[in-house]
Amino acid sequence: MIKFFENIGRFVNSWIYIVVDFIRLVFETFYWIFWGAFVKRTIRLQAVFAQMVFMGVNSIVIVFFVVFFTGVVLAMQSAHQLSQMGAVIYVASLVTISICRELGPVLTALVIAGRIGASITAEIGSMKVNEQIEALDTMAIHPVRYLVVPKFIALFVMLPCLTVIGDLSGILGGYLIGVFNLKINSGLYIQTALKFLTLKDIYTGLSKSFVFAVIIVMVGTYQGLKTEGGAVGVGKATTISVVVSFILIIIADCILTGIYYFARF
Repeated sequence: MIKFFENIGRFVNSWIYIVVDFIRLVFETFYWIFWGAFVKRTIRLQAVFAQMVFMGVNSIVIVFFVVFFTGVVLAMQSAHQLSQMGAVIYVASLVTISICRELGPVLTALVIAGRIGASITAEIGSMKVNEQIEALDTMAIHPVRYLVVPKFIALFVMLPCLTVIGDLSGILGGYLIGVFNLKINSGLYIQTALKFLTLKDIYTGLSKSFVFAVIIVMVGTYQGLKTEGGAVGVGKATTISVVVSFILIIIADCILTGIYYFARF
C-alpha cells in the first residue's frame, strides 16, 4: 500500500515539474521576444524570415489540399442529408461556417504540428544530444533567444496566414461540389454562403490559430530541449511532441469554442 502511494506521489510530482518547467520556458520565450524587440533590438530578423519561408510558404500546398478535400467531403456528406429535407442550398452556409469556425483552423494546425512541430523537436533535439546547446551556453548565447524566438515569431505570423489559405481552399472545395455536382447556381451558392457567415465566425477561427501556433512551437521546443539518449531519444521526443501537440490543439479548440459561443460575461 505504501509503495502504491509512493508511485502516485512520484507520478504527480513528475507532472508538476513538467508543467512548471514548460510554463517557465513559455515565459522565458516571451521575455526574450520583448527584450530583444524593444530593449536590445537583437532579434535575428534574417533567421525569422528564413523560418517564415520554411514554416509558412513551404506548407501552403499541403494545407491547401488537406482542407480543400475536407471541404469537398463535407459538402458531399451534408448534401446527402440535406437533400432528404429539400434544403440542399444550405450546403453553402454549412460548409462555409464549419470551415471558418472549426475545420480550417484545426486542420491547418494539425498539419503544421505534424510537419513543423516534428521538425522543431528533431532539430533542437539533435543539437541537444550533440552538445551544441551546451556550446551555445559556453559562448554566452542563450539557446531560447537564439533558437526558439525566431521560430516562435515566424509561426505566430504564418499560421494565421495558412489558416486563411486553408479556409479559402475548403470553401472552394465545397463551392465546386455545390455548383458542378449539386447543380446549385453559382451566384445563389455564394449569396447563401455569405448570408449566414458573420464576422465573428472569421475572427474566432483566426484567433484560435494564434493559440495553436504557441502550442506547436512551445511543445516542439520543450521536447527538443529535454531530449536524451542519442538518435533513439530524438525519435522518441519527436513522436511525443507531435502527439502532445495534437492533444493540446484539440483541448484548446474545445475551450476556445466554449468561451466564444457559450460563455456569458
